[in-house]
Amino acid sequence: MTTMRAMTMSGAGGTEVLSMADIDRPARISSEVLVRVVAAGINPIDAKTRAGKGPFAAIANFPAVLGNDFSGVVVEAPYAAHPLQPGTEVYGMVPVPRFGGAYAEYLSAPSLSVIPKPSTLSHVEAAGVPVAALTAWGMVVDTAKAHEGQRMLIHAGAGGVGHFAVQFAAYFGAHVIATGSARNTSWLRELGASEVIDYSTTRFEDAVHDLDAVIDLIGNVKDDTATRSLRVLRPGGIIVNGPSGSWPSMAEEAKAAGVRATGFQVTPDGSTLAIISRLLDSGDVHVHVDQVFELEQAADAHRAIEDGHTRGKIVLRVSEG
Repeated sequence: MTTMRAMTMSGAGGTEVLSMADIDRPARISSEVLVRVVAAGINPIDAKTRAGKGPFAAIANFPAVLGNDFSGVVVEAPYAAHPLQPGTEVYGMVPVPRFGGAYAEYLSAPSLSVIPKPSTLSHVEAAGVPVAALTAWGMVVDTAKAHEGQRMLIHAGAGGVGHFAVQFAAYFGAHVIATGSARNTSWLRELGASEVIDYSTTRFEDAVHDLDAVIDLIGNVKDDTATRSLRVLRPGGIIVNGPSGSWPSMAEEAKAAGVRATGFQVTPDGSTLAIISRLLDSGDVHVHVDQVFELEQAADAHRAIEDGHTRGKIVLRVSEG
């Protein structure tokens, strides 16, 4: 078999640029692992790339295939003694557009970005983990250094990255304050938030102050959330901004406010994902899949992620597990 079914992107634009096609199956080379994809996660960066933003400029040829998150089964291993042998259920994150994405029946990924799937998760659940969980870990644990007694505000706590960020921060002992809608208040408390601020009724800067850290998953694209967040930090506190391009004046504003600030870019690191896998298998952390679409419904999935009210993750079902 030399071809495969894939949801392809013909260029920059709305969801009309997405269409099903038969394209060449990727060839595994060097230390890569060829994976038959069972499910693919949907992330905001997918819609951003489709619209011509984010890493769109790095797409060398069209049609292109999106999708960083995947869960599936190994088809070809790098060599006979490699730990990821054919038949192994795996998951991970592929660096799109340097590699073909997960909206397809097969992908080839760097072996260091692929690890065995958590045994307690289905492929659909596992596909919702890598990008969101690695982003949350990098922001909360590696950068903000979540620890006992720390007071941390997490914006958009019910979203894909947010629901992992709340759980990681709480796991490491931080006092978590999350912003979210009224319908998610109880759920965010179940995830580990000590306080929840309903953004539709309360300005968060009126409710909290002198915080050690802010995990900003919104930026200034909505209601100047990032700039307003500077007011709730203690002197020397840190704000970690996630969405690329969402706060161009971050460095200057943070310096003027006397706080630290940094952006963040996720790394497809299998060793960190392995730590997260142990937390998932132990039940200390959970992934919530809000909606599941078939591969042919990728346009609907993009519209859902762009709507901005997803609880947890959206996943595409690509093939049978």
